[in-house]
Amino acid sequence: MKQNKENTNAFLIHISAFAGFMFPFGNIITPLIAWQTLKDRSLFLDEQGKEAVNFNISYTLYAFLISILFIPFALGSFFNRHNNFVNIRNLDFDIDMHNIFGFIGIGSVAGIIYIVGVALVIIASLKAKEGENYKYPFTIKFIK
Repeated sequence: MKQNKENTNAFLIHISAFAGFMFPFGNIITPLIAWQTLKDRSLFLDEQGKEAVNFNISYTLYAFLISILFIPFALGSFFNRHNNFVNIRNLDFDIDMHNIFGFIGIGSVAGIIYIVGVALVIIASLKAKEGENYKYPFTIKFIK
């Protein structure tokens, strides 16, 4: 019975990342709190908690970097019509073929990262429920 409770707690640590849908940085804060409260109970919970927190920090970092990449495309579309001269009264949002491909490309990459992140959290949760020690791919080890 103790092993089943341990697996359920590991499942909850991983699945708690979906709290990010309810409040900002919930995908980092809730697994961190769950891991901190459960890490002393077993080595399995400690490993899975670290893995969940590291993945969610990495995932947030990747999403932030994609957002930073979006800024030049957004600003470029605003200032594209006025070569080196900004007329504040006639500032308009000009989407031409150069900018539309940038928007579509960045949006596609962001969408793929989002879907992959959700899928990986679900996979990790199910593996932890079965008692397997799951390692997320592309995770930076912030907490060792």
